Amino acid sequence: MFELRQIAIVSSELTNPDDAPMQGYEGAPDAWVEVDHRYAEALHGLAAGDEVILITWFHQADRNVLQVHPRSDPSRPLTGVFATRSPDRPNPLGLHRVTVRSIEGTRLRVGPLEAIDGTPIVDIKPVLDNSADS
Repeated sequence: MFELRQIAIVSSELTNPDDAPMQGYEGAPDAWVEVDHRYAEALHGLAAGDEVILITWFHQADRNVLQVHPRSDPSRPLTGVFATRSPDRPNPLGLHRVTVRSIEGTRLRVGPLEAIDGTPIVDIKPVLDNSADS
């Protein structure tokens, strides 16, 4: 058994999953990532302009779904969720590549982000390039 800890939460103008773009680059707005103060020291080294991957927990997902029509298009054949980016899946983890726009204490302005308001964040990881410093 293992335990995930919520380290932050999304604060966004997007409140309904049906209104959110499927991917950030499809017109998602910027949003705030509100990091729990207990994890403030973990933000050391992050700066505006950095690209990061937010790992979220899709708290409104259906964990019993195993197949979907890709991009919710019924003309596409049913496909296993492991071959899609569907939020509905056995372990509803989301991956979101975003740019840090600004940092205010333990608040990160990031974008574009398609996650809805109230989405828990379980980790933040830097986007790595091919340099030895990564």
